[in-house]
Amino acid sequence: MARLFITPRELDLISDLTKEVIKDVIGQRIFYYAVRTDMTQVHDVYDESTEKVFDPPIEVDALVEWSPGEIKTNKFGYDKFHSIEARVHAQDLIDKALRMKVGDFFSYGSVFFEITQVITISKIFGQVEHVTGYKLMGKQAREGLIDKATRGPAAQTFETERVAQDTFVQQRGSATNELGETADRRELVADGTLATPITGPKKVSPDGVSSSFYGDE
Repeated sequence: MARLFITPRELDLISDLTKEVIKDVIGQRIFYYAVRTDMTQVHDVYDESTEKVFDPPIEVDALVEWSPGEIKTNKFGYDKFHSIEARVHAQDLIDKALRMKVGDFFSYGSVFFEITQVITISKIFGQVEHVTGYKLMGKQAREGLIDKATRGPAAQTFETERVAQDTFVQQRGSATNELGETADRRELVADGTLATPITGPKKVSPDGVSSSFYGDE
């Protein structure tokens, strides 16, 4: 597509629309754990670290493709191993000053994954400097490699109770909502092309759905 017709305004529109779908409609999220290479001890011979040091987790909105898991049998019985694909918004990572790297970790539900690939999804209309997002390929982390508390929501297992997300609040470009900081930014609002949404973020909670779509307002 010619640059004559795809200007910064169109690029911002595409970015804002995809953000709206991911952040304000889908509502899936992962928790990203970056490895502190400056504080992690590496074995002199094997060039590996048995105990990794992590930065505090960062909540990232994502579109997650979950696989049912692969069953592997050995002499001790069988284990289930999960793999996962998580698509994250490129501009959202820039807003959060976050760079995801191979070898870092993220959690989805109660399972922790090590990032094996970070793949650029596509260029926006062939413009090399603008990308839609990144696909994180993750494999289930070995037991003991990362030992962190589960951050919900997460499914119920034999060992743990179900961790449900009772409340979902949209972000709508607000730096904060009633759940805390969002670090969200909508380009067309920031540059003055569009006004800030009048109604503000809607939410779903045990008290019901706060949305005029259902006639609740």
